[in-house]
Amino acid sequence: MRADLPLRGIALMLSAMAVLPFLDVLAKSLGNQGVPVLQIVWARMTFGAVLTLPFALRIGGTRALVPDRPAMHALRATLLICATALFFLALRTLPIADALAIFFVQPLVITMFSSLILGESVGWRRWAAVAVGFVGVLIIIRPGFQAFDAGMAYALLAGASLAFYMLMTRRISGQAHAMVTTFQTSLLGAALMTALVMALGWQAVTPGQWQMLVGVGLVATGGHFLIVKAYDNAEASLLAPLGYTEMIMAVALGWYFFGDFPDRWTFVGVGILIASAIYISMREQARRRVG
Repeated sequence: MRADLPLRGIALMLSAMAVLPFLDVLAKSLGNQGVPVLQIVWARMTFGAVLTLPFALRIGGTRALVPDRPAMHALRATLLICATALFFLALRTLPIADALAIFFVQPLVITMFSSLILGESVGWRRWAAVAVGFVGVLIIIRPGFQAFDAGMAYALLAGASLAFYMLMTRRISGQAHAMVTTFQTSLLGAALMTALVMALGWQAVTPGQWQMLVGVGLVATGGHFLIVKAYDNAEASLLAPLGYTEMIMAVALGWYFFGDFPDRWTFVGVGILIASAIYISMREQARRRVG
């Protein structure tokens, strides 16, 4: 591997984390305008499939149009839809940074269930990091010390849904190119969401809202494309902790567009949660070296 590739991977990952919070801004703005969450999710999946189609065809040819494991891809698409819809619901009542902070529970859930789903061994140090991480989540939510907001539950469930999506992704990793897998999941997700939205009835949107819906697909696809390219250039153990830099842009955009700014206890909880997740990543790296 050339010496400059890890630096390129880091730059791509940081760029992705700077781009993706704009997806939250668009989703929150559309929600504030009364656009149904399911239609926003439909845009994320449908335009994601359209935008990744040329790359999938270039890599896998026409075979990329037919998932080799449709049941697994359908399950992954369902989990991604749930994670996206729940997070967008959370944004209706929570500031972007607060919702994202609770959403960061996903590495802890992955650790908890990796032994059950993937058969991985989880030592006491990683279990301890999980326990510390949940303390951070409790500090962010502060049950009993502030009014309960349904958005907190939505954000937690969104993080858990994405964690299971990532676990399913690990199960099929290496069987196809990442871009082909991303397209196939988006394609099945778009089909599921189209059927669901049509069954429930499509709510008319304005031309400006259509532009924002297209923007949802562009930002989501562009951000995840940058992540895929980042992992092509650097190891996962190096890039994983950089995912938490998304919080910086989320705070800035939430304050700029909506006048929201997290309180100090949210920052304390986020710090604990990120520290525990980074420790889990380091233990994962050490385990792989030993293996």
